[in-house]
Amino acid sequence: MENKPEILESPKDPVLQEDLDLLVRDKSVPFDMLKGKTVFVTGATGLLGAQVVKTLACSNRVMGTDIQVLAFARSREKAERVFGDLLNRGDVQVVLGDIDGQIKYDGHVDYIVHGASATSSRYFVSNPVETILTAVNGTLHVLEFAREKQAEGFLYLSSLEVYGTPADDAGMIDESYSGYIDPLKVRSSYSEGKRMVECLCASYAAEYGVPVKIARLSQTFGAGVEYNDGRVFAEFIRCALEKKDIVLHTDGKTVRSYCYTKDAVAAMLLILLKGESGAAYNVTNMDTKISIADMAQLVCDTFQEAGIHVTFDLPDDVDSYGYNPQMVIALDSSRLLALGWKPTTALREMFLRSAASMADAGRSGS
Repeated sequence: MENKPEILESPKDPVLQEDLDLLVRDKSVPFDMLKGKTVFVTGATGLLGAQVVKTLACSNRVMGTDIQVLAFARSREKAERVFGDLLNRGDVQVVLGDIDGQIKYDGHVDYIVHGASATSSRYFVSNPVETILTAVNGTLHVLEFAREKQAEGFLYLSSLEVYGTPADDAGMIDESYSGYIDPLKVRSSYSEGKRMVECLCASYAAEYGVPVKIARLSQTFGAGVEYNDGRVFAEFIRCALEKKDIVLHTDGKTVRSYCYTKDAVAAMLLILLKGESGAAYNVTNMDTKISIADMAQLVCDTFQEAGIHVTFDLPDDVDSYGYNPQMVIALDSSRLLALGWKPTTALREMFLRSAASMADAGRSGS
């Protein structure tokens, strides 16, 4: 009998496939704890949700972990586009639904990764009510689902935006810090929503014993970013690929740290399996701290063959873009490092690998 070729997790994106193969061999992530378990992933067609699904599937193929992966998604069409032939392998199943309503699934669930969320800054401004309600009501439905299933572990994907605007002398920000958020700004719908959900998660852990852990993600990018992603890093990469100057609509003085997708997924799984219930963990590469303007210049310097430059076009209605206030926010990931995690990819390499992956995505039309 002729052997069928094995079905890879990301055959159309060799850069992402390489990341997945490297990640499942990462000794810091205890994949053996998931052997024979069922993992339910919300936001499964988003950047990080999809990579969690593919990483667990890759662990099955490479390590024989026999994890059943449930990809919770609103659109089967999008799920089929994101996962392709992987859905025919037997270890990844699409569960259709929406976190805005009660989650219905009759089978057993051991672990839950909750990543469904609004992600567009413009959406936060144009649809602040929906941004808040999806965060709070949606997470309530997922937490109730976890309580019903008596899940062994629950990971909520939060954001550095819970720190708001730090004080000028804040320095490195650990998980105990609370910055300033103006609740009367509609852009705060995302930040305040994340804060409220973190409190809801901690409350479910305390009152009902749901083992919730929280990953506070810095801005994260890498292989697997869709070509038309609207976030700033993707816009910069598209400019390089299309040989167009990078146009900034602010002075670019905001400073942040970043994290590569593979490193973030490793952190997320480690927090899920080894983190403390009711606790939050900053997820960032502390060596990547850079301003937006300097990052734009880094892209120009990294892709010199594109011959592009940084220009500035400061609009009168900058608030309509949904940008955060100007700030310096550098997360301290010491608590995560203490679990055994370490970042592997520097900022320049993040852009090189992201660009190679996005170029593949652009050619394939995904």
